[in-house]
Amino acid sequence: MDPIRVGIVGANPDRGWAVRAHIPALQALPDFRITAVGTTRSETAREAARRFGVEHAHTDPRELAENPEVDLVAVTVKAPAHAAVIRPALAAGKHVYCEWPLTGHLAGAQELAELAATAGVHHAVGLQARYAPAIVGARRLIAEGYVGQVISVTVYAARGLRAGGTVPGWAAYTLDDRNGAGMLGIGGGHTLDAVEYLVGGFADVSARLAIRHPHAKVAETGVGVESTGPDHLLFDAVTREDVLVSAHLHDAKVTDARTRIEISGTAGDLAIVSGEYGAGGVQMSELHLLGARDGSSWTDLPGEDPLSATTFDVEAGNVARVYAALAQDIRTGAHTVPDFTHGVHAHRLLDAVRRSADAGARVHLR
Repeated sequence: MDPIRVGIVGANPDRGWAVRAHIPALQALPDFRITAVGTTRSETAREAARRFGVEHAHTDPRELAENPEVDLVAVTVKAPAHAAVIRPALAAGKHVYCEWPLTGHLAGAQELAELAATAGVHHAVGLQARYAPAIVGARRLIAEGYVGQVISVTVYAARGLRAGGTVPGWAAYTLDDRNGAGMLGIGGGHTLDAVEYLVGGFADVSARLAIRHPHAKVAETGVGVESTGPDHLLFDAVTREDVLVSAHLHDAKVTDARTRIEISGTAGDLAIVSGEYGAGGVQMSELHLLGARDGSSWTDLPGEDPLSATTFDVEAGNVARVYAALAQDIRTGAHTVPDFTHGVHAHRLLDAVRRSADAGARVHLR
């Protein structure tokens, strides 16, 4: 079959998520071919096209979306600009892969999901932690009864962003809560989605949010930045299957930023733990799967990777696995990847977290 032709909006040639994850993922997958790139400036768009061997360079997302040489639009710009790229792509009848979060708020995500449903195209949201081999393996083992009946889940997830009171310039915008790209929006969205993927949806949640690091400086300039977004989340929930879940998420961890998701059952335990590259959160870290049964100590267990024959950097690996599954969906008409409807659910969960923290009360979910 002919490759699926991809236009990447946000393909800065020197830095950013596209060059770190999307471009190496797509270049390694025979189901795809990058045919267009877009940035806000003509010189960077042209340089990206030259560097990545792409024919078309755009500065207008609408022109990229309407390019007849593009079948799928990849949205890798900063979160506040996602909607402005998604709308013209859907209007042009193109498939869309948008990085998480869809937008900065629930209402915007709902609008985009409705537009995507009307467009009748395939749409994916970048909740790529679901495709980490350790999480895929843990999900299968849970279904097979490795831990018996799941009783509880304990989560610890710490990122190093803002450690020492500084933040890189590219990440300064994440401190503004209105952008929806801070600890709760990014770290919380990815981590809590992974937990629901493993043990089922939450029935109710209770949460506390805090800003423990209200000030930071941009590393490159020393300019001060005020933080209006939370950097700590204390979370407890009960799933619809009565599994108890507790989580502590936080930013600015000075040492040993890492993730650990421990699943306890009547017959054994599983743990998903970050390895050497643990500071990026569950979606961007190298993860290992551990298991213990019958009173034994933890042992390494194999994950499941459909792309095991291809070597990826940690950041590109999970993105590549989403793309590989999306290609199969597009070719077969299936719908297996997390789409905009899943994105709305994740936004609704974060909205419940905020409402619980604001009211100091438990919030029930539909």
